[in-house]
Amino acid sequence: MLGILYESFIHPITILSTLPSAGVGALLALLLTHTELSSIALIGIVLLIAIVKKNATVMIDFAPDAERREGKNSHDAIYEAALLRFRPIMMTTLAAMLGGVPLAVGGGTGSELRQPLGITIVGGLLFSQVLTLYTTPVIYLYLDRFRLFASRVAHRIRPVAPAES
Repeated sequence: MLGILYESFIHPITILSTLPSAGVGALLALLLTHTELSSIALIGIVLLIAIVKKNATVMIDFAPDAERREGKNSHDAIYEAALLRFRPIMMTTLAAMLGGVPLAVGGGTGSELRQPLGITIVGGLLFSQVLTLYTTPVIYLYLDRFRLFASRVAHRIRPVAPAES
């Protein structure tokens, strides 16, 4: 679906590259709190992956559009996307994270069931947000360079025939 949306296979790879940091952050949070990886924690990781993917999509969605419409190079486009989309990304991340805090620290009846969910959400969002705000633009630029390199190589292999007048 992402390949069709962006008319490219490069940008979906950029978005999907943010997902491992979410899982690693959630697992590290579970390790630090000495909490088992339960089915409820796995539900938290799935929820976390959806939030992190959405955050990367918000940033990456803007950059190719700015390249096409405003004629910007990839560096300027992703820089502007990071600046303009920082606040919406932080707002959704903080809302989800603060929503998970009561689950993570709450007590009472059934808290042992809800706690892994909150820990994975809070820990995973903290870890992944710090990483993805820095790594997503870098990966975007490297994959864009790769795309340009691959198109030059493909152009050399099968040169375009001149148009006949």
